[in-house]
Amino acid sequence: MDLAQILDLIRDQGDAAYALIVSGSAWNSLLLPLFAGYAVKLDALAYVPTVAAVWAGGFLGDELRFWLARRYGSALFEQMPRIRTGVERAARVIDRHGDWLIFVYRYPHGIRGLAAFAFGLSQMARLRFTALNFVSAGMWANVVVGTGYAFGHLSDKALGEAATQAALGLLVAFLALAWFLSKRLEKSL
Repeated sequence: MDLAQILDLIRDQGDAAYALIVSGSAWNSLLLPLFAGYAVKLDALAYVPTVAAVWAGGFLGDELRFWLARRYGSALFEQMPRIRTGVERAARVIDRHGDWLIFVYRYPHGIRGLAAFAFGLSQMARLRFTALNFVSAGMWANVVVGTGYAFGHLSDKALGEAATQAALGLLVAFLALAWFLSKRLEKSL
């Protein structure tokens, strides 16, 4: 399947594509919103609904993880002592610096999924988390969709219309580089 076929499939399944974007964004995907931004540039998706889908998924996924941590506490990680220790340590850091951390934790790959649990274990008030999470998810949605869109714009200029296979290869390379860099950042934290 080449890039043109993938984009045609997305166009044909518009509502299902947006539902997939919400779901992927809720479960900690960075690559799917980046690709969605790319698909916006190629007119397979519309910008505002794509940003809204990424925003909704990011917000709802973190709300769910926060709620689970508030409801079940550290017992969620009973069988995973390393993760439990990390989440509990992160909750203590959040107690000191939570307001600004909520705007940063979404970007490094792998941290977002656990950070919302840490916010749930912290002393941050539920309503405060929800308000800050809403704003943070919106900022994140615009950044990742915009980054995918910008990549699409750059690849369009560099490759022209005839190089769809090369564009697909560049997209895969871009997503792999984003994944690699987020893994490196995750290790440094």
